[in-house]
Amino acid sequence: MKTIPFIMFIFVLVSCNAQPVSDSISDHTNSKKMQNMDIQNNWNPLTDEEKRVIINKGTEYPFSNEYHDNKDSGLYQCKQCNQPLFESNTKFNSGTGWPSFDDAIAGAVQEVPDRDGRRIEIVCSNCKGHLGHVFKGEQLTDKNTRHCVNSISLSFIPATSIKGKDSTVAVKEETAYFASGCFWGTEYYLQQQKGVISTQVGYMGGTVKNPSYKEVCTGRTGHAEVVKVVYNSDSVSYETLARFFFETHDPTQMNRQGPDIGTQYRSEVFYTSEEQKIVTEKLISLLKGKGFKVVTNVTPANDFWKGEEYHQNYYNGNGGTPYCHSYQKKF
Repeated sequence: MKTIPFIMFIFVLVSCNAQPVSDSISDHTNSKKMQNMDIQNNWNPLTDEEKRVIINKGTEYPFSNEYHDNKDSGLYQCKQCNQPLFESNTKFNSGTGWPSFDDAIAGAVQEVPDRDGRRIEIVCSNCKGHLGHVFKGEQLTDKNTRHCVNSISLSFIPATSIKGKDSTVAVKEETAYFASGCFWGTEYYLQQQKGVISTQVGYMGGTVKNPSYKEVCTGRTGHAEVVKVVYNSDSVSYETLARFFFETHDPTQMNRQGPDIGTQYRSEVFYTSEEQKIVTEKLISLLKGKGFKVVTNVTPANDFWKGEEYHQNYYNGNGGTPYCHSYQKKF
């Protein structure tokens, strides 16, 4: 580990510790929202101090926190939802007093502009819990990146407790494709599920290659608005995601969802394996047995065309909540 010049050390320490502890009005609203999501998604209950940091974007004290000097091999995961975030072989001693990592598990950490307007906040991509901040260009490691993380936002699994693993922990990634009306709302709800690593919105099921949103909206390309979900199958099953998909839209509406009308807004599952097909058809059968006149199509997945950037992560990036999706327990 290279020696950090004294001036750099002071800058790094101040830059981490400058995280705002709370903003009473917005934090109260955020706290209530996260508490509701906690119940719905069966996330881990948090102590008051954990809520202060993870939900209200506070900061714990340097050096006295649990993992700043931890050198054991293993996996660091999100305290709130258990999503794997960092492998121990990416952790290094930055001298700041907080755990520092020069890399994150692919898709596990999301970067968002900090409310102070100067730094980049990092949150768990699954539950959006506050982790800390990311700094680049400090030349502290070869990767030139430092994820400065609050210990209280993490839980640690020693390598000896991870079956079949030593110092490197692999995440078992699988992919699912769901269409249920406007893909903004579909993505918004699926992002909240424990074990979801990343999401993308786009188009599938049509006859035109790489269609634009304008073309899809004509209804002549045959595409549906689709959400691609990459998930950790060790943390969440396909059936759990599919059940949530059916419970966050109305699968009895043909070629529409709420005020959005057109074939691009149809309800459809694009399966990537025979197992996904069997699970989806089982859930449809269960719903029909409960009296739901399900019209959801079950179709083999084909070419997925990523949508325009302004459609990605729409509600988290622009605020608001879905206008044509809501949660209703059906199973």
